[in-house]
Amino acid sequence: MLTIPQICELFERGGHQMYSGEPVSQLEHALQSATLAEQAGAAPELVCAALLHDLGHLLNPQGETPSARGVDDTHQYFAIPYLRGLFSPAVLEPIRLHVDAKRYLCATDAGYWNRLSEDSKRSLELQGGVFSAADAAQFIARPYAADAVSLRLWDDQAKVKGMATPGLQYFFKLMSACALAAA
Repeated sequence: MLTIPQICELFERGGHQMYSGEPVSQLEHALQSATLAEQAGAAPELVCAALLHDLGHLLNPQGETPSARGVDDTHQYFAIPYLRGLFSPAVLEPIRLHVDAKRYLCATDAGYWNRLSEDSKRSLELQGGVFSAADAAQFIARPYAADAVSLRLWDDQAKVKGMATPGLQYFFKLMSACALAAA
């Protein structure tokens, strides 16, 4: 299990890496996602999930734009064992489900696919493609699926070069507030 200082260290050490074909770094993407969640009035746990949703990229680096090489890095699952015990399912489940939320949105929103970045379109195919109607219905009925959909929409918007956000220290306090008492 990671500690919150270790999470911050991961961002400080690897957060400068560019975010797969986008004009922002890993850290900028995380801060933008969390800022958008907070601005939308999301619960603290969901803001924390937005901050940490791509931590798997830093824990399991696959180089620049793995999807261009046909690699699905399964980042949505990779971070969960490192965060379990530190955060509740209200943080962990939206992280775990945010890739399936993309598959769901492609199935249920006719214009969503067109709004995806090129890398997101490419990775969608590696991640299983668009959900069928039955799979979409099954997905959205799951606990935390609606939160994962919200997180996914902030994720899609969090690719703006130069967007002003609070720094990592600001969100350190949020992560500390969301951490389980036993951690």
